Amino acid sequence: MEEQQSFPELVQQQAGKLLEQTLQHIGLTFISLLIAVVIGVPLGILITRKQGLSRVVLGIAGVLQTIPSIALLGFMIPLLGIGVVPAIAALFLYALLPIIRNTYTGILQVDPAVTDAATGMGMNKRQLLFKVQLPLAMPVLLAGIRTATVINVGVATLAAYIAAGGLGEFIFGGIALNNTNMILAGAIPAALLAILSDWLIGRLQKLRMRKTKKLLYILPFLLLILSSFYLLPAAYGTKLLAGFTAEFMGRQDGNLGLKKVYGLSIRTVVISDMVMYKAAYEKKVDVISGSSTDGRVRAFDLQVLADDRHIFPPYYAAPIVRQATLDKYPELETALNKLSGIINDSIMTELNYSVDHLKQDPAVVARNFLEAKGLLQQEGKGDKGTVVIGAKIFGDGYILANIYKLLVNGYTDLKAVTKTGLGGTQICFEALINGQIDLYPEYTGTGLLAILHAEKTVVDSLITDKQKVYDHVAREFKQRYNIKWLPPIGFNNTYALMMRRKQASDLHITSISELKEYLERH
Repeated sequence: MEEQQSFPELVQQQAGKLLEQTLQHIGLTFISLLIAVVIGVPLGILITRKQGLSRVVLGIAGVLQTIPSIALLGFMIPLLGIGVVPAIAALFLYALLPIIRNTYTGILQVDPAVTDAATGMGMNKRQLLFKVQLPLAMPVLLAGIRTATVINVGVATLAAYIAAGGLGEFIFGGIALNNTNMILAGAIPAALLAILSDWLIGRLQKLRMRKTKKLLYILPFLLLILSSFYLLPAAYGTKLLAGFTAEFMGRQDGNLGLKKVYGLSIRTVVISDMVMYKAAYEKKVDVISGSSTDGRVRAFDLQVLADDRHIFPPYYAAPIVRQATLDKYPELETALNKLSGIINDSIMTELNYSVDHLKQDPAVVARNFLEAKGLLQQEGKGDKGTVVIGAKIFGDGYILANIYKLLVNGYTDLKAVTKTGLGGTQICFEALINGQIDLYPEYTGTGLLAILHAEKTVVDSLITDKQKVYDHVAREFKQRYNIKWLPPIGFNNTYALMMRRKQASDLHITSISELKEYLERH
């Protein structure tokens, strides 16, 4: 496979994107921190005066922080949708506990003799709070803000999962493409931000009393300025926003090809395949990198833009199997080939619609499909051996893995188990060649470009002929990896750029070239 770029080369090539994501990351961290300070400090003050509330308030904040961050983001989607709002809400909830707790602790630790003296001098409660208690509690309060900042810098990397931007885009992209340098490109700046923020706030904690009083009023303005960093990339970007999956961002038949072949320059944000179509429907993004047979294209009334310069090759699906597994269990190939030529584009779209939009269990959808086709058989003994079927983290991968599981269990004495949700192409393929799985459904175009990294002259000679693409990947996979491509299933799940149908109509955009021309005009 093609050698990865070195880390310095990657950073140099992606410097603009890295700067954009760093600004977004700073903005996300400090917007949520600002809200947490505005709400958490008054709550901390309140529970010093109403001690009965302290257990309840601190208990709720503590429970919120124990929720896994990715789960908390997931909970936010039904309530707030996707994008920056749910990301900020989740980060705000994580920052609350240390700020409330340290405000409460810091004020309670102020020497009672000092507060008594201040009261004796005629200070009212407000004067006592702002001139004595908060300045004296400031080092402890800042320690809470310091903890919250470091937590939020780390958790903010997950914001990319719901299209909120930040350094998590590089990290998710690196995981999807099995690219360590991409992971480091996101992880190192995030770690440096955490270290720098921790050091700066640590310095503020050492300020003398008189300067601490000034900091009490200056701190919110500092947080507000840092929060505004999130808006900078949008201010200088294109009018339209594209939401691409992490894998699409790093592929030649993806964003790299769009830039190279079409010269397309559009502001992008990494987004999960699970929420991408909904993001377009809810107008969080304007363009997405969808799959032509995805049921959500129909559900959300999206328009596929014509690939008029042909960067997307045929993506005919077929199972790829380790030859060692086929040699050991020859009957496996016959069982898998029961699906050959059975599923066309429209059938796959309906199956995906059932899973992605109607939220039906992929295992149930698979069983119902085989039963309707008369291919469902009672499970055999399953005592001859075990076959592991993998799948990427896409709807059709889950469906096909479950179909193959039923076929293997029904037509052989093998026991099939599934290992789904394996992330992007590189992770799934590495699992196959390392023997962690025995087979998984792949696409000819993906095999050609993302795994074989075929030269441009080879791609140009094959791209318009689906049979030539299949023959080429089948031959090369056999020679290089001892992996066999079985006959295609029948459907072509090609990559496609999509927009909301009404928006595309209003802007008179029907093809990728017209999208590029629109961006150049605006």
